[in-house]
Amino acid sequence: MARSSFVPGRQLCRSFYEEAVKPALTKEFPSLPYSAGLLDYGSEVLGFDTPMSTDHDWGPRLQLFVRAEDLAAKDRITQLLSRELPASFKGYPTHYDPSVPGGFCTPGQEGQPLLHRVDIYSIPSFFEAYLDRPACRTWTTAEWLTVSEQKLATMASGPIFRDDLGLEATRRQAAHYPRDIWIYLMAAQWMAIGQEEPFLGRTGMNGDELGCHLITARLVQSAMRLLFLMERRYAPYSKWFGTAFNGLDGAESLQPGLTMAVQATAWQERAAGLAAAWKILAEKHNALGLTEPLATHVRTFHDRPFMVIDGESFAAALRDAITDPAIGRLPPIGSVNQWTQTVDFLENSALLRRAAALYTGPSDRQSG
Repeated sequence: MARSSFVPGRQLCRSFYEEAVKPALTKEFPSLPYSAGLLDYGSEVLGFDTPMSTDHDWGPRLQLFVRAEDLAAKDRITQLLSRELPASFKGYPTHYDPSVPGGFCTPGQEGQPLLHRVDIYSIPSFFEAYLDRPACRTWTTAEWLTVSEQKLATMASGPIFRDDLGLEATRRQAAHYPRDIWIYLMAAQWMAIGQEEPFLGRTGMNGDELGCHLITARLVQSAMRLLFLMERRYAPYSKWFGTAFNGLDGAESLQPGLTMAVQATAWQERAAGLAAAWKILAEKHNALGLTEPLATHVRTFHDRPFMVIDGESFAAALRDAITDPAIGRLPPIGSVNQWTQTVDFLENSALLRRAAALYTGPSDRQSG
Protein backbone atom coordinates (compact mmCIF):
# COMPACT_ATOMS: atom_id res chain seq x y z
CA MET A 1 0.00 0.00 0.00
CA ALA A 2 1.42 3.36 -0.98
CA ARG A 3 2.00 5.84 1.79
CA SER A 4 0.06 9.07 1.52
CA SER A 5 1.25 12.36 2.95
CA PHE A 6 2.12 12.47 6.66
CA VAL A 7 -0.74 11.73 9.03
CA PRO A 8 -0.24 12.79 12.67
CA GLY A 9 0.12 9.75 14.89
CA ARG A 10 -2.94 10.47 17.02
CA GLN A 11 -5.08 10.59 13.88
CA LEU A 12 -3.39 7.52 12.38
CA CYS A 13 -3.85 5.43 15.51
CA ARG A 14 -7.48 6.47 15.92
CA SER A 15 -8.17 5.43 12.33
CA PHE A 16 -6.26 2.19 12.90
CA TYR A 17 -8.53 1.43 15.82
CA GLU A 18 -11.76 2.38 14.04
CA GLU A 19 -11.01 0.71 10.71
CA ALA A 20 -8.92 -2.32 11.67
CA VAL A 21 -8.88 -3.20 15.37
CA LYS A 22 -12.51 -2.52 16.25
CA PRO A 23 -14.00 -4.59 13.37
CA ALA A 24 -11.78 -7.57 14.27
CA LEU A 25 -12.81 -7.41 17.92
CA THR A 26 -16.47 -6.96 17.06
CA LYS A 27 -16.35 -10.03 14.83
CA GLU A 28 -14.71 -12.43 17.31
CA PHE A 29 -15.49 -10.88 20.71
CA PRO A 30 -18.80 -9.05 20.20
CA SER A 31 -19.67 -8.88 23.90
CA LEU A 32 -16.22 -7.90 25.18
CA PRO A 33 -16.25 -4.59 27.09
CA TYR A 34 -13.03 -2.66 26.65
CA SER A 35 -11.40 0.73 26.44
CA ALA A 36 -8.80 1.79 23.88
CA GLY A 37 -6.42 4.70 23.58
CA LEU A 38 -2.85 5.93 23.19
CA LEU A 39 -1.48 6.99 26.56
CA ASP A 40 2.14 5.89 26.74
CA TYR A 41 5.44 7.15 25.35
CA GLY A 42 5.98 8.99 22.08
CA SER A 43 5.75 12.43 20.55
CA GLU A 44 2.53 11.45 18.82
CA VAL A 45 0.82 10.88 22.17
CA LEU A 46 1.37 14.55 22.99
CA GLY A 47 0.47 15.62 19.46
CA PHE A 48 3.97 16.93 18.69
CA ASP A 49 5.06 14.44 16.04
CA THR A 50 6.26 15.49 12.58
CA PRO A 51 7.36 13.49 9.50
CA MET A 52 10.78 13.07 11.16
CA SER A 53 9.10 11.19 14.00
CA THR A 54 8.25 8.29 11.70
CA ASP A 55 11.84 7.02 11.55
CA HIS A 56 11.60 4.98 14.77
CA ASP A 57 8.98 3.45 17.07
CA TRP A 58 6.19 5.27 15.25
CA GLY A 59 3.27 3.65 13.47
CA PRO A 60 -0.25 2.25 13.86
CA ARG A 61 -0.56 1.17 17.47
CA LEU A 62 -2.65 1.56 20.62
CA GLN A 63 -3.35 0.20 24.07
CA LEU A 64 -6.36 -2.06 24.55
CA PHE A 65 -7.76 -2.22 28.09
CA VAL A 66 -9.89 -5.14 29.25
CA ARG A 67 -11.30 -6.15 32.62
CA ALA A 68 -8.92 -8.01 34.92
CA GLU A 69 -11.02 -11.15 34.56
CA ASP A 70 -10.71 -10.90 30.76
CA LEU A 71 -6.90 -10.83 30.77
CA ALA A 72 -7.09 -14.61 30.53
CA ALA A 73 -8.16 -14.05 26.92
CA LYS A 74 -5.14 -11.83 26.18
CA ASP A 75 -3.34 -14.47 24.10
CA ARG A 76 -6.50 -15.22 22.09
CA ILE A 77 -7.04 -11.51 21.37
CA THR A 78 -3.38 -11.06 20.41
CA GLN A 79 -3.51 -14.03 18.05
CA LEU A 80 -6.78 -12.83 16.53
CA LEU A 81 -5.29 -9.44 15.74
CA SER A 82 -2.14 -11.09 14.37
CA ARG A 83 -4.36 -12.89 11.86
CA GLU A 84 -6.87 -10.16 11.08
CA LEU A 85 -4.92 -6.91 11.03
CA PRO A 86 -3.44 -5.78 7.72
CA ALA A 87 0.32 -5.84 7.20
CA SER A 88 0.18 -2.10 6.56
CA PHE A 89 -2.29 0.66 7.26
CA LYS A 90 -2.45 3.88 5.26
CA GLY A 91 0.99 3.05 3.95
CA TYR A 92 2.57 2.44 7.37
CA PRO A 93 3.60 -1.10 8.42
CA THR A 94 1.80 -2.61 11.37
CA HIS A 95 4.41 -5.32 12.01
CA TYR A 96 6.81 -4.44 14.81
CA ASP A 97 10.20 -6.09 15.29
CA PRO A 98 12.16 -4.56 18.18
CA SER A 99 15.38 -6.05 16.79
CA VAL A 100 15.09 -3.96 13.62
CA PRO A 101 16.23 -0.30 13.68
CA GLY A 102 13.10 1.81 13.81
CA GLY A 103 10.95 -1.05 15.07
CA PHE A 104 8.07 -1.03 12.60
CA CYS A 105 8.77 -3.00 9.42
CA THR A 106 7.03 -4.98 6.72
CA PRO A 107 6.75 -8.75 7.38
CA GLY A 108 9.57 -10.48 5.55
CA GLN A 109 7.76 -13.71 4.62
CA GLU A 110 4.30 -14.47 3.35
CA GLY A 111 2.19 -15.80 6.18
CA GLN A 112 4.56 -14.62 8.88
CA PRO A 113 2.62 -13.86 12.08
CA LEU A 114 2.00 -10.16 12.49
CA LEU A 115 3.70 -8.72 15.55
CA HIS A 116 1.33 -5.84 16.04
CA ARG A 117 1.49 -3.06 18.61
CA VAL A 118 -1.96 -3.44 20.10
CA ASP A 119 -0.76 -3.84 23.68
CA ILE A 120 -3.30 -5.41 26.02
CA TYR A 121 -3.69 -4.48 29.70
CA SER A 122 -6.22 -4.09 32.42
CA ILE A 123 -6.42 -0.48 33.57
CA PRO A 124 -4.64 -1.28 36.88
CA SER A 125 -1.91 -3.29 35.16
CA PHE A 126 -1.20 -0.39 32.77
CA PHE A 127 -0.81 2.03 35.68
CA GLU A 128 1.56 -0.41 37.33
CA ALA A 129 3.55 -1.03 34.15
CA TYR A 130 3.78 2.54 32.88
CA LEU A 131 3.73 4.69 36.02
CA ASP A 132 4.76 2.13 38.65
CA ARG A 133 1.76 3.46 40.58
CA PRO A 134 -1.54 1.85 41.62
CA ALA A 135 -4.77 2.86 39.91
CA CYS A 136 -6.96 1.74 42.81
CA ARG A 137 -5.87 4.01 45.67
CA THR A 138 -4.76 7.56 46.39
CA TRP A 139 -1.04 8.06 45.88
CA THR A 140 1.21 9.02 48.76
CA THR A 141 3.08 12.31 48.76
CA ALA A 142 6.32 10.48 47.96
CA GLU A 143 4.69 8.68 45.04
CA TRP A 144 3.53 11.99 43.57
CA LEU A 145 6.94 13.56 43.95
CA THR A 146 8.88 10.69 42.40
CA VAL A 147 6.82 9.94 39.30
CA SER A 148 8.08 11.00 35.88
CA GLU A 149 6.28 14.17 34.79
CA GLN A 150 6.77 13.16 31.15
CA LYS A 151 4.70 10.05 31.82
CA LEU A 152 2.07 12.04 33.68
CA ALA A 153 1.87 14.34 30.64
CA THR A 154 1.23 11.53 28.19
CA MET A 155 -1.21 9.82 30.54
CA ALA A 156 -3.17 13.04 30.98
CA SER A 157 -3.27 14.15 27.34
CA GLY A 158 -3.20 11.00 25.23
CA PRO A 159 -6.32 10.31 23.15
CA ILE A 160 -8.94 7.76 24.22
CA PHE A 161 -10.76 6.05 21.34
CA ARG A 162 -13.34 4.03 23.28
CA ASP A 163 -14.13 3.80 26.97
CA ASP A 164 -16.39 1.05 28.29
CA LEU A 165 -14.36 0.59 31.48
CA GLY A 166 -13.93 4.08 32.88
CA LEU A 167 -10.40 4.75 31.64
CA GLU A 168 -11.05 8.50 31.51
CA ALA A 169 -12.33 8.56 35.09
CA THR A 170 -9.35 6.52 36.29
CA ARG A 171 -6.74 8.67 34.62
CA ARG A 172 -8.33 11.78 36.13
CA GLN A 173 -6.79 10.57 39.41
CA ALA A 174 -3.47 11.64 37.92
CA ALA A 175 -4.73 14.63 35.94
CA HIS A 176 -2.94 17.14 38.15
CA TYR A 177 -1.13 17.38 41.47
CA PRO A 178 -3.24 17.47 44.66
CA ARG A 179 -3.58 20.97 46.11
CA ASP A 180 -0.92 20.92 48.82
CA ILE A 181 1.60 19.12 46.61
CA TRP A 182 0.90 21.62 43.83
CA ILE A 183 1.55 24.52 46.21
CA TYR A 184 4.71 22.82 47.50
CA LEU A 185 6.03 22.43 43.94
CA MET A 186 5.40 26.09 43.13
CA ALA A 187 7.14 27.09 46.35
CA ALA A 188 10.15 24.99 45.41
CA GLN A 189 10.30 26.60 41.97
CA TRP A 190 10.12 30.10 43.42
CA MET A 191 12.86 29.11 45.87
CA ALA A 192 15.10 27.99 43.02
CA ILE A 193 14.52 31.35 41.35
CA GLY A 194 15.21 33.30 44.52
CA GLN A 195 18.44 31.47 45.25
CA GLU A 196 19.98 32.15 41.84
CA GLU A 197 18.44 35.36 40.47
CA PRO A 198 21.10 37.78 41.83
CA PHE A 199 23.90 35.71 40.30
CA LEU A 200 22.99 36.82 36.78
CA GLY A 201 24.22 40.32 37.53
CA ARG A 202 27.13 39.17 39.67
CA THR A 203 28.61 36.98 36.94
CA GLY A 204 27.84 39.57 34.28
CA MET A 205 29.57 42.35 36.21
CA ASN A 206 32.60 40.09 36.68
CA GLY A 207 32.85 39.54 32.92
CA ASP A 208 31.94 35.84 33.19
CA GLU A 209 29.85 35.76 30.04
CA LEU A 210 29.57 31.99 29.79
CA GLY A 211 28.58 31.66 33.43
CA CYS A 212 26.08 34.52 33.08
CA HIS A 213 24.48 32.89 30.02
CA LEU A 214 24.25 29.59 31.89
CA ILE A 215 22.53 31.16 34.90
CA THR A 216 20.21 33.11 32.61
CA ALA A 217 19.20 29.94 30.82
CA ARG A 218 18.45 28.18 34.11
CA LEU A 219 16.34 31.11 35.31
CA VAL A 220 14.42 31.14 32.02
CA GLN A 221 13.76 27.42 32.41
CA SER A 222 12.59 27.99 35.99
CA ALA A 223 10.21 30.70 34.79
CA MET A 224 8.81 28.38 32.16
CA ARG A 225 8.42 25.49 34.58
CA LEU A 226 6.70 27.78 37.06
CA LEU A 227 4.10 28.72 34.44
CA PHE A 228 3.39 25.02 33.80
CA LEU A 229 2.74 24.63 37.52
CA MET A 230 0.59 27.75 37.77
CA GLU A 231 -1.62 26.49 34.95
CA ARG A 232 -1.69 22.97 36.42
CA ARG A 233 -0.19 21.43 33.32
CA TYR A 234 2.48 18.74 33.28
CA ALA A 235 5.77 19.65 31.60
CA PRO A 236 7.20 17.12 29.12
CA TYR A 237 10.88 16.34 28.83
CA SER A 238 13.36 18.70 27.20
CA LYS A 239 12.70 17.89 23.53
CA TRP A 240 9.09 19.05 23.82
CA PHE A 241 9.39 21.39 26.80
CA GLY A 242 9.44 24.58 24.71
CA THR A 243 6.78 23.34 22.31
CA ALA A 244 4.41 22.52 25.17
CA PHE A 245 5.24 25.83 26.88
CA ASN A 246 4.13 27.70 23.75
CA GLY A 247 0.68 26.15 24.21
CA LEU A 248 0.19 27.51 27.73
CA ASP A 249 -2.27 30.34 28.21
CA GLY A 250 0.33 32.67 29.66
CA ALA A 251 3.18 31.85 27.30
CA GLU A 252 2.58 34.73 24.90
CA SER A 253 2.95 37.34 27.62
CA LEU A 254 6.16 35.79 28.95
CA GLN A 255 7.89 35.09 25.66
CA PRO A 256 9.18 38.62 24.92
CA GLY A 257 11.02 38.92 28.23
CA LEU A 258 12.34 35.36 28.21
CA THR A 259 13.48 35.63 24.59
CA MET A 260 15.21 38.91 25.35
CA ALA A 261 16.99 37.27 28.28
CA VAL A 262 18.44 34.39 26.27
CA GLN A 263 19.31 36.45 23.19
CA ALA A 264 20.76 39.60 24.78
CA THR A 265 24.48 40.28 24.47
CA ALA A 266 24.73 42.42 27.59
CA TRP A 267 23.97 41.14 31.08
CA GLN A 268 21.91 44.23 31.87
CA GLU A 269 19.57 43.38 28.98
CA ARG A 270 19.29 39.79 30.16
CA ALA A 271 18.34 41.06 33.59
CA ALA A 272 15.78 43.43 32.08
CA GLY A 273 14.18 40.60 30.11
CA LEU A 274 13.86 38.47 33.23
CA ALA A 275 12.57 41.41 35.24
CA ALA A 276 9.68 41.69 32.79
CA ALA A 277 9.00 37.96 33.18
CA TRP A 278 9.16 38.14 36.99
CA LYS A 279 6.55 40.89 37.05
CA ILE A 280 4.16 38.82 34.95
CA LEU A 281 4.70 35.69 37.06
CA ALA A 282 4.23 37.66 40.27
CA GLU A 283 0.91 38.99 38.93
CA LYS A 284 -0.13 35.46 37.99
CA HIS A 285 0.81 34.28 41.46
CA ASN A 286 -1.42 36.90 43.04
CA ALA A 287 -4.25 35.98 40.68
CA LEU A 288 -4.19 32.41 42.04
CA GLY A 289 -5.38 33.77 45.39
CA LEU A 290 -3.36 31.26 47.41
CA THR A 291 -1.54 33.88 49.49
CA GLU A 292 -1.91 37.52 50.39
CA PRO A 293 -0.89 39.69 47.41
CA LEU A 294 2.87 40.09 47.08
CA ALA A 295 4.87 42.87 45.45
CA THR A 296 5.09 42.49 41.68
CA HIS A 297 7.95 44.93 41.02
CA VAL A 298 11.63 44.06 41.03
CA ARG A 299 13.98 45.71 43.47
CA THR A 300 17.71 45.81 44.17
CA PHE A 301 19.41 42.90 45.87
CA HIS A 302 20.58 44.47 49.14
CA ASP A 303 22.78 47.42 48.10
CA ARG A 304 23.96 45.78 44.90
CA PRO A 305 22.77 46.90 41.45
CA PHE A 306 21.04 43.60 40.67
CA MET A 307 17.28 43.63 40.19
CA VAL A 308 15.39 40.70 41.74
CA ILE A 309 11.78 39.73 42.42
CA ASP A 310 12.79 37.97 45.68
CA GLY A 311 11.55 34.54 44.75
CA GLU A 312 12.16 33.30 48.28
CA SER A 313 9.38 35.56 49.61
CA PHE A 314 6.92 33.89 47.21
CA ALA A 315 8.21 30.49 48.32
CA ALA A 316 7.69 31.35 51.98
CA ALA A 317 4.17 32.65 51.41
CA LEU A 318 3.22 29.52 49.50
CA ARG A 319 4.62 27.21 52.13
CA ASP A 320 2.47 29.01 54.69
CA ALA A 321 -0.57 28.18 52.53
CA ILE A 322 0.07 24.43 52.75
CA THR A 323 -2.47 22.80 55.07
CA ASP A 324 -0.89 19.35 55.40
CA PRO A 325 1.83 19.58 58.08
CA ALA A 326 3.78 16.65 56.61
CA ILE A 327 4.02 18.37 53.23
CA GLY A 328 4.81 21.67 54.89
CA ARG A 329 7.84 20.06 56.56
CA LEU A 330 9.33 18.70 53.35
CA PRO A 331 12.69 20.10 52.25
CA PRO A 332 12.18 22.80 49.56
CA ILE A 333 13.61 20.69 46.75
CA GLY A 334 10.43 20.02 44.79
CA SER A 335 9.81 16.84 42.83
CA VAL A 336 12.49 14.76 41.14
CA ASN A 337 11.51 16.46 37.88
CA GLN A 338 12.59 19.82 39.30
CA TRP A 339 16.11 18.77 40.22
CA THR A 340 17.10 16.34 37.47
CA GLN A 341 16.46 15.76 33.79
CA THR A 342 18.51 12.57 33.61
CA VAL A 343 16.47 10.08 31.59
CA ASP A 344 18.22 7.09 33.12
CA PHE A 345 16.95 8.26 36.50
CA LEU A 346 13.44 9.42 35.59
CA GLU A 347 12.78 6.22 33.61
CA ASN A 348 14.16 3.87 36.26
CA SER A 349 11.43 2.76 38.65
CA ALA A 350 13.88 1.20 41.09
CA LEU A 351 15.87 4.42 41.44
CA LEU A 352 12.70 6.49 41.78
CA ARG A 353 11.51 4.24 44.58
CA ARG A 354 14.82 4.78 46.36
CA ALA A 355 14.43 8.55 45.90
CA ALA A 356 11.14 8.37 47.80
CA ALA A 357 13.22 8.29 51.00
CA LEU A 358 13.85 12.03 50.48
CA TYR A 359 10.16 12.70 51.07
CA THR A 360 9.11 10.11 53.60
CA GLY A 361 9.20 9.94 57.35
CA PRO A 362 7.16 8.66 60.26
CA SER A 363 4.39 11.18 59.53
CA ASP A 364 4.14 10.55 55.78
CA ARG A 365 0.62 9.68 54.73
CA GLN A 366 -1.54 9.48 51.64
CA SER A 367 -2.42 12.82 50.05
CA GLY A 368 -5.62 13.34 48.09
